[in-house]
Order: sequence, then structure tokens, then C-alpha cells
Amino acid sequence: MKLLTFRSGKELKTGVKTDKGVLPVPYSVDELLASEDARGKLTDFVNSKISGGADNLFLDEETLDLAPCVPNPGKIICVGLNYRKHAEESNMPIPEYPILFNKFNNSVSGHGDAVPLPHTSKQVDYEAELVIVIGKTAKRVTKEEALNYVYGYCAGNDLSARDLQFRTNQWLLGKSCDGFCPLGPYLVTADEVGNPNDLGIRAYVNGEIRQNSNTADMIFHCDEIVSYISEHMTLEPGDVILTGTPSGVIMGYPKEQQVWLKDGDEVTIEIDKLGRLTNRLVNQA
Repeated sequence: MKLLTFRSGKELKTGVKTDKGVLPVPYSVDELLASEDARGKLTDFVNSKISGGADNLFLDEETLDLAPCVPNPGKIICVGLNYRKHAEESNMPIPEYPILFNKFNNSVSGHGDAVPLPHTSKQVDYEAELVIVIGKTAKRVTKEEALNYVYGYCAGNDLSARDLQFRTNQWLLGKSCDGFCPLGPYLVTADEVGNPNDLGIRAYVNGEIRQNSNTADMIFHCDEIVSYISEHMTLEPGDVILTGTPSGVIMGYPKEQQVWLKDGDEVTIEIDKLGRLTNRLVNQA
């Protein structure tokens, strides 16, 4: 099932993408992530409306103002240097353990949103990432059990201001600027995705492909990541985990070829089965 969140006036509403269009549903993403009962009711609701022939209930996705597909994440946990070639292009050693850092909710944005370029940075970069969305409380779960705690997946862009990121030994400043965590367009349930470590992942800038890899190249796979994090902190429904980016980021280019993101640039993240997430960078007002 493909869920999306859209803006309706000052409210956020949830929809399900179907062959007939987007069906608005009476459950928020937060409710669906937190409640098995709501998930069952959602399936029944969608099936009844599709079979009921009420085509006037379905909306044209192109007319919707999409919000982040997970509009209120709890923890936003990110994994750094999780593709071997990306670690190599960054001139950093292959990590022995997952490198974890975080973003905050101010960084969350949706498909189609304009993302402001911070006035304090001149080196803004893109990072295509598979995002894990937790659906059950996970504490000290094994690698074998880990994916049972995942509700679904979405595409993400770990936008990064490199000059701020490496100003100190802590990466936080360059990772948590406003709008720097686009999520979407869809939250796709785990049963529809299948194996998360066999998905093509790509990034485009103004239509030019920059990253082209597969999640199979992760150093630490999705089950390992969920299990590892759960050993140290409890994961709750609605927590999201950005699992790292493949090679091809601007930072990995030779210095004379580094052209950082600028006003008007359009970045698209594309992951098999999860759709295309597009955002335009704009100068900060």
C-alpha cells in the first residue's frame, strides 16, 4: 500500500494511492504507525471503496499539495558512510560500526516543497537515501527479527551543508538546516517493498543522473541497522532511519569539478518501488 500525506487548508490529510487515484482515508499516518487495529480497518476501508464504484471519492494526485509522507517523525536517525564507494570517495575509512547522527523535525519537508539554501553555507549537497519507518516498539531485537518491526519505507534526501558539517567534528549543524530532510512522496508498506536491500537508488540534479547504485551495496543492511540501534535506544512507531547514501555526491567530485547546489536547482531522488521525490532549492528569504 502506498500512503501519502497532503495539505488541505491548514490540515494534513492521509490518502492511499490506487489505480483510480488517491483515496482520502479517515486515519492519520501517526494512527496507522501506532495501531495494528487502525491498519486492519484501513485495508477494509480501501477495499470497500475500490469495489464500491464511488469514483468521485478519488482525487487526482497531480492536484495535491503533498506534505512529508511521515509528517511527525519521532526520532530521525541517520547512518553515515554506509556505502563502501561513498566512504572511499569521501576519503574516510570503512566504518566498523554504523556511524549514527540525527536530524530534527525542522528539517522535514515534502515532495514538491522548496528547500531554502542556508545563508551561512556555500556548499550544499544532496544524498539519496532509503528511509526505514518503524511500526512497532523495538528494543534489543535480533537481526533476524528486525524487519518485523518496520512498517514501511520511503525515499529521502539527506541534504547536507558540507562547510557547516565539517566546521567541527560533529556533523549536526550541516545536517539539520530547515527543510534538509525531504521524505516522500509515498510511505510504502513493507509487504509491497519486499527485500529493502535490493532496490535501485538514484539521484538527479536538473535531470542529470548523479547517483546510480543499489541498496545491496550497503555496508550495514537494513536488518543490521535496526537491530544495532535497538540495542542502544528504544525505537518507537514513527521513528525514521535514513540508511546512508551511495557514491556520486558533490563532495566526492575532484575539487575543480565541485559545483554546489544553487538557487533554482531541482533534485530528484528515485528508489525502485518507492517513487520519485523532487525538491527545488531556493535562496533563503
